[in-house]
Amino acid sequence: MPLTDNQIGALIYRSGLFMDEENFDGFMQLCASDFRYQITAYSPELGKEMIWLNLDREGMEHLLKNIPNHVRLPGSFLRNLNVYLMEPQQANGDVHVTSSLLVIHTDLEGASRLYAAGMYIDDVVLSSGSPQLKSRTVKLATRQLGPGSHVPL
Repeated sequence: MPLTDNQIGALIYRSGLFMDEENFDGFMQLCASDFRYQITAYSPELGKEMIWLNLDREGMEHLLKNIPNHVRLPGSFLRNLNVYLMEPQQANGDVHVTSSLLVIHTDLEGASRLYAAGMYIDDVVLSSGSPQLKSRTVKLATRQLGPGSHVPL
């Protein structure tokens, strides 16, 4: 049975909610066994895409498990997601999903500011009857994040 737009949208939005809540176990349950996570940004100075982070599932689990040991930017993050396109891939049944991403940081005094802007480029697969993230590439427009980013975008 093919994935529905509602199932795919719920997966994308739930992934953002889990990251906002820092529910990393919940996020990883949304990911396929061969999950890959990347953060990229285009550099006009270099004239090419830069890869800032490139992890397989095991690497992502390790990163998330060690977040309590990192220097943290005080406050919280909120991801604002909007799914733009859901494109079925006929060859393998996956769905290629493009979403906009705004990450807002709220400091301990309650002041909020735009932290990052970009896109999620996700590949979604049907696994065990439910959709899962096979890969997520965060394509950032923002290239100056500042110190202390402790949670993947």
